Amino acid sequence: MRSDFAFARNRTTIRKLAKSKVQMSGPLDQLKIIELGHVIAGPLAAALLSDFGADVIKIEAPNRTDMMRDLGPKAEDGVGVWWKTLGRNKKTLGLDWKSDEGRDILRKLVEDADVLIENFRPGVLERAGVGPDVLHDWNPDLVVLRVSGYGQDGPMRDVPAFGRAAEAMSGLAHLTGFPDGPPMHPGFPAADSTTGLMGALGIMIALFAREKGIARGQVVDLAVFEALLRLMDYPVPALTGANLSPRRNGLRQPMDFAPGGMFRTSDGVWLTVSAGSAETAHRLLRAVGGDALADDPRFATLGEMSQHMTVVFDAINDFVTQHTAKEVEAVFARHDAVASRVLSVEEIATNEQIRHRGDIVSVAGEQTQVIGPVPHLSATPGQLRWLGRPPGADSQSILRDLGFDDERIAALCEAGLVRLERGRAL
Repeated sequence: MRSDFAFARNRTTIRKLAKSKVQMSGPLDQLKIIELGHVIAGPLAAALLSDFGADVIKIEAPNRTDMMRDLGPKAEDGVGVWWKTLGRNKKTLGLDWKSDEGRDILRKLVEDADVLIENFRPGVLERAGVGPDVLHDWNPDLVVLRVSGYGQDGPMRDVPAFGRAAEAMSGLAHLTGFPDGPPMHPGFPAADSTTGLMGALGIMIALFAREKGIARGQVVDLAVFEALLRLMDYPVPALTGANLSPRRNGLRQPMDFAPGGMFRTSDGVWLTVSAGSAETAHRLLRAVGGDALADDPRFATLGEMSQHMTVVFDAINDFVTQHTAKEVEAVFARHDAVASRVLSVEEIATNEQIRHRGDIVSVAGEQTQVIGPVPHLSATPGQLRWLGRPPGADSQSILRDLGFDDERIAALCEAGLVRLERGRAL
């Protein structure tokens, strides 16, 4: 590792260095990633790793940039705020990698890279002559993350898909909403986002296998619905092991085996109430109904309680709706029970705990703030170095590093194979 931590002899020294203000290299600063991805899933995987120092080169076609640059609200400088965070810490190269000369440049980049990320439809890389067999011929140690709607094989391989289709296929939409209402999507791109997270995990597992000599470069094949499916998990063993088919349940959990739900206080504040064990459940019942409710023999165990969950839900609802949020929180605090406010975006941005944790950050000269690196590492924390850059912002420096002189770069630009940042002269 190219930092002072290389000389740390014990954990105490590491902790002291971590707390210092000295700029340090990230734990992944030796990791080189080529990103051919677009929109959310693939780019988020690269962004998550870039937070911890990975050197990410995002490649966009000279005449067709990532749609996330233009999708959604714009900051004061006219740049899409979603691009600012998905493009964070990345270098941008405008390159027609499907052309003969562009393919040669891609090869030079791949030969020196650790990871390539793509999230096109299955077959796009192969038709361009850069499928995994070619990539591994160029670099046998390359880890290739392939994100697609339904995976690289199977009967649905060629079916087009987006995040919402994946949310439907995973069962998430089916379990979200009210019993007598339609299935619902969550309030964020859950499928794409969890795929990015799972993609980053897959990359690190493959790199670990490479590091340990278990395997050289391998393909990580990830369907967008699979990340949610893995995290949903519980409905499948409930059906196959217990013959129970979960159903959406409105303000309560689909399987409803522990007391809780969403409730509105008398002053209009939404609170989520939950208890995950018999002990915490009895503290909750004592808070809302006193000893009579908590000691009711129907609620002796969570199993017995689950048979009377409507009674429990109604008791909580009666208590919460008759008190203000501060009153509920005070009573719950006395009983060591959990009632959490449902925060709006404005409340998230000013929340004391979130601010204390440093979870909302930005860089000098930027008004736009984003969520900072997660998780928090004690010795090698992540870092936001810059927000999403303009198209082709790093084309010149990247090509120079590959040995191209300015005359050759100018010729590539003239041919439409390379894009430089607008207004930048060679």
